Amino acid sequence: MRFTRAAAALACSFPAFAATVSVDVIGADGKPLAGAVVLVDTPRKPAGAMKPGGPYEMAQQNIAFVPHVLIVPVGATVSFPNRDKVRHHVYSFSKARKFDLKLYGKEETRSVVFDKPGVVALGCNIHDAMNGSIIVVETPYAVQSDAKGHATITDVPVGGATIRVWHPSIRAPDNMLSQSATVTATGYTTTYTIRGR
Repeated sequence: MRFTRAAAALACSFPAFAATVSVDVIGADGKPLAGAVVLVDTPRKPAGAMKPGGPYEMAQQNIAFVPHVLIVPVGATVSFPNRDKVRHHVYSFSKARKFDLKLYGKEETRSVVFDKPGVVALGCNIHDAMNGSIIVVETPYAVQSDAKGHATITDVPVGGATIRVWHPSIRAPDNMLSQSATVTATGYTTTYTIRGR
């Protein structure tokens, strides 16, 4: 009987405080914005440290970066394989990670470790039209909005949080908007509307 009461007390003192955050992102044109990165920062971190995991890849294919936007945790190693018949020279001048991958050809690969959080804008010295972004995050709660501009993040700790939204079209520092939120046991739902210039 004592064990049962103790177990019950322990279960009550550590309930499963997690909920779902739902965010709809609307572009400046009033239409759902696909591909926006939605992040939830919480004071309570999930059990166990975030691991870089992977593999993570930002390929050069059809004279473009594929995927156009890649989300990775701090400490991740990202490979940059060239799948084009032409050579590429990939670089970034971003504060979060500066690097310069000199000319390399088809089926060759280079790798970069991303050890600081932030947005890393990518370019190619040979093909000016090529651009992409790597979003390096410290939170496990980060996803991209779908074709309907909707993002769902599960298992977010209940309590105070900051919700951030990133997209190249956002006219704000680092192309990022943020707002405070309180995640309750029933979840949290909000809409971000991107304003024009």
